[in-house]
Amino acid sequence: MAATETGATSQQHKTVLVVEDSPVQAFSLVHMLEKEGLTVLCAPNGPTGISMTKEYIPDLIVLDIQMPDMDGLEVCKLLKNDPATANIPIIFLTSQANPNLLEEGMRDGAVDFIPKDAFSDFVLLETLRQLSIVKPRHPGGK
Repeated sequence: MAATETGATSQQHKTVLVVEDSPVQAFSLVHMLEKEGLTVLCAPNGPTGISMTKEYIPDLIVLDIQMPDMDGLEVCKLLKNDPATANIPIIFLTSQANPNLLEEGMRDGAVDFIPKDAFSDFVLLETLRQLSIVKPRHPGGK
């Protein structure tokens, strides 16, 4: 999927790479992030995500943990062990609540885990604000 960017509301050309094997989940994430004015790239699996990360050097990676071929933990380890991509923040999206899995991901370099549930969009946007990827909301409105 090609990079897309919304006009005048761009977040200083911040780029987010979404690595998600579910087309429905990927579409939802891309749509939400583009509404925030971000440039969004999308990879359907781990190997493509690694390749796109090295090619585009995004400001942030939103990474699904459970994917065929190569899971998100392996992708994270490979990216964090490469000096060219080691400093890119990675946020995991997961439907798993396994504490050992969460601990392993954080140890491997993820900055956060966000559960795939009804609140995930809100939590993701708040995390992006904390990382200065998305501008903070103004009090009393958008």
